[in-house]
Parts: sequence; structure tokens; C-alpha cells
Amino acid sequence: MVSFPLTASISPEGSAAGLDAALQALPRNRHGAAIDLDAARSELEPLDAIGRMRWAQEAFAGHFAITTSFGIQSAVMLHMVSTLDASGAWPAIPVLWVDTGYLPPETYRYADELCDRLKLDLHVLQSDLSPARMEALHGRLWETGNRDDMRTYNRLRKVEPLDRGLERLEVHCWASGVRAGQTDHRGAMHGLDPVRERWSLRPLLAWSRRDVYYYMQEHDLPQHPLFDQGYSTVGDWHTSAPDDGTTNGRATRFGGLQQECGIHMPGLMGEGI
Repeated sequence: MVSFPLTASISPEGSAAGLDAALQALPRNRHGAAIDLDAARSELEPLDAIGRMRWAQEAFAGHFAITTSFGIQSAVMLHMVSTLDASGAWPAIPVLWVDTGYLPPETYRYADELCDRLKLDLHVLQSDLSPARMEALHGRLWETGNRDDMRTYNRLRKVEPLDRGLERLEVHCWASGVRAGQTDHRGAMHGLDPVRERWSLRPLLAWSRRDVYYYMQEHDLPQHPLFDQGYSTVGDWHTSAPDDGTTNGRATRFGGLQQECGIHMPGLMGEGI
């Protein structure tokens, strides 16, 4: 894969020249042309979710993928992928699943159900460290109540496996199902952003929980088994919990220490992950 390092370094106030240089270093479209970020966002704005995914599928032909957690709302984008793949106009869209080794049994069974039904091109990404080896070397990082330990856990089990998968599959643009209402960080996102040397597309960014529910109803998509147990979001078994009327949504994740695992953090021009 061609490497696209972001070498620009700018001040907190920003530099138009530095930002432009960084954007020029990002992957180009299938015609070899640089992506004009403002123009692309304007083009994407009036499109519906599947139209935005179709835009990326065509712009980055063979280098577009989506990520999934097989969580509460994951069936929506997976169904859209299945619809786009059925046209046969472009290569099948790889579905990247970061399996931490600590997902609830219900999630593993749900993943099998959706893969069988939607015929997905699934790629399972895992840490080089088995859960047992990680715990032997680093301990049960999620139990310490230390924010740095949680960051280490997420880096080892989520961020690094995803980055390796994106590199191996030569992904130039990846789509995720994040929604603006989930966290403060996601509320500040755009539909298209540069994230760690690639383009990140958010087709469902403006969707509400109601939009997700009605789409699943319309297309007769199965709910995650933990939805009926009060979970509005689910990740690893040890850092997920049902809504309890006081703590809801992403606030139930990671023991309340944080709302993001690092996958969706920019990593752009010194910002880290």
C-alpha cells in the first residue's frame, strides 16, 4: 500500500497552509485526484445515508470499507452494505470487525446471524496479544479505575488491530455508524473527516435513535439480544451496562472513565488517538 504520512505540524491556532499540505497527503480518489474536503462535504450533505456510502464506494473503488461492532445499531449500515454489494457495480465492501476477545456471547451470536443473513465480506481483526497473555503481562486493565490503563487496553485491543487491518486491506476511506448525539466528540464531527491518515465517512451522523429504530423495522432487521435487556450501546462485556435511568447511552461505557475507545479520534497533526 502507498503510505500517506501526515507530516504537517501546526500550532493550536491552526495554519491554512499546514492543513492544506496535510490534506494533500491523504489518499486520492480512484482517478488519482486529491479530495477537496469542502467540496466533498457539500456534495455529501444532500445525500441520504446509503447515497453517501455509494459516493465513497465509487470515489475509492476497491479501497472503501466499513467498520462494525455488531452492536445495538450495527444492522443498519450492514444492511446498506448488503444492498450496495447486491448491485455488483463495484467490488464488495469489506466489513471490518474488531473482536477484542471480550465481547458478550450475545454479540458473537448476533454477528453470526447478521453475516448469514446479509452475506457480508467480513474481516475479523484481533490483537496480537491473546486476552490471557495481555492479562498476564498487563493485568486486567479495565478493573483499575485508571484512565491511562483504559487507554492502554483500547489501544492494544481495538485501535492497533484496526489500523493494521486498514493497512493490510489498503483502505483509503472507511465508514462507521457513529451518530452526533452519542458523545460530545461525535457531536463535533463532520460527515467526512481525515482520521489517522485516511478518510472517515459518517453516513449516520445526523440520525437519531428513532431513525435507527424505524429503519430496522422497515427492513425487518433483528435487534441485538441485549437491546431488550436495556442496553442502548454495547461493547466489551466488562465495560458495558444497561441504561438505568440515571446513566444512559455512551455514559454507561468504560466504567464512566471515558466515552471513546480511540478508534474515532483524529490522530491528525499531533492530536494523538
